[in-house]
Amino acid sequence: MKTQYYTASSLDGFIATEDHSLEWLFPLGDINDTGYPSFIQDVGALAMGASTYGWMLRHIVKPGTPQQAAWPYPQPTWVFSHRALPGVPSATIHFVQGDVKPVHAAMVSAAGGKNVWLVGGGELVGQFHDAGLLDEITVQVGSVTLGSGRPLLPRRIVSPPLQLKAARFIGPGFAELTYSVPARR
Repeated sequence: MKTQYYTASSLDGFIATEDHSLEWLFPLGDINDTGYPSFIQDVGALAMGASTYGWMLRHIVKPGTPQQAAWPYPQPTWVFSHRALPGVPSATIHFVQGDVKPVHAAMVSAAGGKNVWLVGGGELVGQFHDAGLLDEITVQVGSVTLGSGRPLLPRRIVSPPLQLKAARFIGPGFAELTYSVPARR
């Protein structure tokens, strides 16, 4: 069981634009050509921040529209937010705030031996890192620069450094890098 941050980033280290757009990402490749299909099979629980959840509602679920869809994850999901957010019928979504440690313990229990996926954003993942709960980072680095936006992981991680475990070429648009996160001394 691992706690993993699996995401995509621009070459200059942003996961979304200033206004949380991911439109830069989609022309770069097909998600089915990445490690995602095998990755998601080993995920037993997810966590995300309010901005990521809001993006999912607007672009995937689209509640109240003719294009309304179901929540895409059968796994239980924890959403960290300081404000009230709407739920999604028939989805197991827990709205939480505060310290990530007790929430992580609940996620690990619910994951049933599978991995915990930290979907994003970078600041939330940084909190898991700060608490010593982040085991692995997989980032698909896209062949674009954004100049500014929402950072991949707004933390200084120098000692010990991340350990590169794998690097993979994914078509003309991505390099997929996987790092283990060593325990901090």
